[in-house]
Amino acid sequence: MDALLSRLFSSEEEERYILDCMGYFMVFMAACTFVSLLFENVPYGRYATSKYGFPVNVKFAWFVQELPAFLLPFCLVFWTSSAKTSLLPNQLLIAMYFCHYVQRALIYPFLIRGGKPTPLMSFVLAFVFCMYNGYMQVRYLSHYAEYPASWITQPCFIIGSVLWLVGWLVNVHSDHILRNLRKPGETGYKIPTGGMFEYVSGANFLGEITEWAGFALAGHSVHSSAFAIFTTVVLASRAVAHHKWYTEKFEDYPKNRKALVPFLF
Repeated sequence: MDALLSRLFSSEEEERYILDCMGYFMVFMAACTFVSLLFENVPYGRYATSKYGFPVNVKFAWFVQELPAFLLPFCLVFWTSSAKTSLLPNQLLIAMYFCHYVQRALIYPFLIRGGKPTPLMSFVLAFVFCMYNGYMQVRYLSHYAEYPASWITQPCFIIGSVLWLVGWLVNVHSDHILRNLRKPGETGYKIPTGGMFEYVSGANFLGEITEWAGFALAGHSVHSSAFAIFTTVVLASRAVAHHKWYTEKFEDYPKNRKALVPFLF
């Protein structure tokens, strides 16, 4: 793996520069995505359409598209000269990243019940994003990120870590609620209840946004911040679309339930 990276980059300074550029480019893409989502929802799940390519089995799509976000970082940590992985702040941040993607890539896809096929274009774009972001996050943390020895006692790291944990738990619990809405043999959509769904329509999205916002606060880098911004743009749009869809489909949908932020939005 080191040999491959040495062929791609002439020096560590060049790779670090490229990593920074990747972070800023992700922020730019978040802005472009924000504009595009004003006109059309991300085409997967209930918003999938045939104009974005032939359908891919949803379990296969989720597993394959998320796998690079786990596999590539795994190779970077264990098969390269990861200069910073001996440092505790770096270890904890890498652990946060892996905790999410072990669940998302290796567990979540196999728990999906039913679910509409994913259009090919959405599948390919998700695969590319996971590879891009996986390399950017973990290569930076494992080889370049430098934190003071006292970083894990600083408010940014402590608050960020707590936010990450709360967000991860909300995300996993909300996915569990959604999976169990229908009894075996039942079809169609139901109103989710329990957990944060009592307050917002996009409880799973709120959890993941909170998770990566905490990661960005604890990591304190353009790379983690870019990921948090991009995640917020995509998932906030999806939460708003879900809320509108629920209120139009169900006459008895809870009137006090918001789209994403309890009591506010």
